[in-house]
Amino acid sequence: MAKLQTLYLFSYNFLQFLGWTLALFRILSNFISTNSVTGVYASAGELICLLQCCAFLEVIHGAIGIVPTGVVLPLMQWSGRTHFLLAIVRQIVELQESPSVFITFSAWSLSEVIRYSHYALSCIGSPPYLITYLRYTAFILLYPVGVGPGEIWLMYQALPFIKTRNLYADTLPFSYYNFVKVLLLLYPLLWLKLYLHLFKQRRSKLGKYHKTKKT
Repeated sequence: MAKLQTLYLFSYNFLQFLGWTLALFRILSNFISTNSVTGVYASAGELICLLQCCAFLEVIHGAIGIVPTGVVLPLMQWSGRTHFLLAIVRQIVELQESPSVFITFSAWSLSEVIRYSHYALSCIGSPPYLITYLRYTAFILLYPVGVGPGEIWLMYQALPFIKTRNLYADTLPFSYYNFVKVLLLLYPLLWLKLYLHLFKQRRSKLGKYHKTKKT
């Protein structure tokens, strides 16, 4: 049973690694060929939407206890990203050419290539120190870049479109426009909780590595 669980986790993380590597390749290829940050959604958007939807499995992994992440923090991150992707970027075509999409997708792809490669290698042994170091260090830059000029700024840009079109008025029992405004106020606080948690993980994981090395 333990071997099957390990095989499943390795397969899941390796496939996510391949998917995000392909997404990053498409983003960079589009940037190099066009010398522009526009067109990134057309080149990698649908793939990123698919990968992000599949990532709900990580919430389930935490819920059933096959990974030690718990449920709350993975659910917060998954729901925030998925809402941003499916409810805003995918629905408001005018925003898909925004530099904020390029910034967000680039930051996400880089961080996920590192994260999933680390997870996959952890399933079959100890990852090289460089991968571990990047896993618990790259977020320091990538996370605020992806959230600030990426997610938050794009949601702010979306407000006029949401209001003009009265988006989701026929499906939601509340004003989606007001919901996004409240979300923009709460986003920095929710993000800070996740960001500080990652620093706590960094101290724990890299500290353990250095202790093991000294021993």
